[in-house]
Amino acid sequence: MSTHREKLRIDDLHAFYGESHILHGIDMTVMQGELVTLLGRNGAGRSTTLRAIMNMVGRRTGSININGNETINMPAHKIAHLGLGYCPEERGIFSSLNVEENLLLPPSVRSDGMSVDELYEMFPNLYERRYSQGTRLSGGEQQMLALARILRSGANILLLDEITEGLAPVIVQKLGEVLVKLKERGLTILLVEQNFRFAAPIADRHYVMEHGHIVEEVHAHELEAKTELLNTYLGV
Repeated sequence: MSTHREKLRIDDLHAFYGESHILHGIDMTVMQGELVTLLGRNGAGRSTTLRAIMNMVGRRTGSININGNETINMPAHKIAHLGLGYCPEERGIFSSLNVEENLLLPPSVRSDGMSVDELYEMFPNLYERRYSQGTRLSGGEQQMLALARILRSGANILLLDEITEGLAPVIVQKLGEVLVKLKERGLTILLVEQNFRFAAPIADRHYVMEHGHIVEEVHAHELEAKTELLNTYLGV
């Protein structure tokens, strides 16, 4: 549960790719131990929001405060050292290396990274495949490995982009269990997710995005009352 400590605060965030104005004044807050989702249709600006937090867009204005640090003018590599872990849609593992080599490779960004043994306990599939090359892993195993690499680095704020896309239901369920465990450990999670059935039971709050704006904030206890509204926004 949230300990009411702000981990991420965004005020009036605008993001641009060249001349294209993608995000139009985003405001959001994520507290320690919260799992918050960004919902919306394709093209709403959800993935761009994560990239903007990491300073991986062309230009951004506004304020992004991470763990008490203003980062709007900070380079991406310094932002990562503030405890942010970003898992993009393309997963970002070293496909020519085996599972264990992938886990041993990341530099320890912070001292509180999870040990390889802890990660094998959390992801038994990875232990079974620890000597398998990245290219031989299933999509679900690659996704688990990408997440494990971030946890190894000691990140305490996770930015996760469509981690369930294209995965078998049994793997999706396993990822949901892992996210709940990470929340219990006090990690903070901002999740871009198309699969609302996956996100609804595990999230504390949902921000709904449309055309680069946040148009709705829904708390977990409001879901039932706002189902119809969400269906309209999400095209469910």
